[in-house]
Amino acid sequence: MKPFLLLATRGEDVAADGEYEAFCRYGGLAPEQLHRVRLERDPLPPVDLDDYSGVLVGGGPFNSSDPAEKKGPVQRRVEAQLAALLDELVARDFPFLGACYGVGTLGAHQGAVIDGTYSEPVGPVVVELTPDAASDPLLAGMPQSFSAYVGHKEAVRKLPDHAVLLASSAGCPVQMFRIKQNLYATQFHPELDGTGMAQRIAVYRDYGYFPRDEAELVRARAVAVTVTEPMRILRAFVERYARQRLS
Repeated sequence: MKPFLLLATRGEDVAADGEYEAFCRYGGLAPEQLHRVRLERDPLPPVDLDDYSGVLVGGGPFNSSDPAEKKGPVQRRVEAQLAALLDELVARDFPFLGACYGVGTLGAHQGAVIDGTYSEPVGPVVVELTPDAASDPLLAGMPQSFSAYVGHKEAVRKLPDHAVLLASSAGCPVQMFRIKQNLYATQFHPELDGTGMAQRIAVYRDYGYFPRDEAELVRARAVAVTVTEPMRILRAFVERYARQRLS
């Protein structure tokens, strides 16, 4: 099988490795089937999309809606490199699934309005599928509503007209959308279970997502909810787009 490519931006090794392991586990991928580039550390090397089955983007520290003067050199480099890659991904309608920061990358590239209006605190939310989700292949067999983990300072306030809204929540109207037929973004984390969420709460307790002295309360509330369904979307993406190498 041609591998998938994970573009990551987490600077903390524990969180970065936990994210990679979660994408492997819930995508049903062996390590050799998921190549990772840590963009916060290394520039994006030349990417030949014909070598890959699809592209994944994980969450991270960057907010695409931050004013330009507040973006550091690493964020500006990462955004420029992702934008250039998205030019080709969108032109080819190449399989893409962006989780959390994927909304800021694909959404911004396609003209969505992104700001802090619909930020959500760290923890579980109930995601509701839209009528258009009924015919989407990644969401086949999914329940109409399910719990998922979120935690973000920005979100899509308005999608471009050509985007297909697939899921919403009470506090964030755009939880998942599609561009063309094969490019997806989720605001929630399709790779994240309770153990992974607890790990990230510990790693990011000083990052302003919640008061530091409330970290244990945030963790207890998060793990009290069983989250199992979002991972099916990740697995469906892998199964739908896995391509065989030519012999």
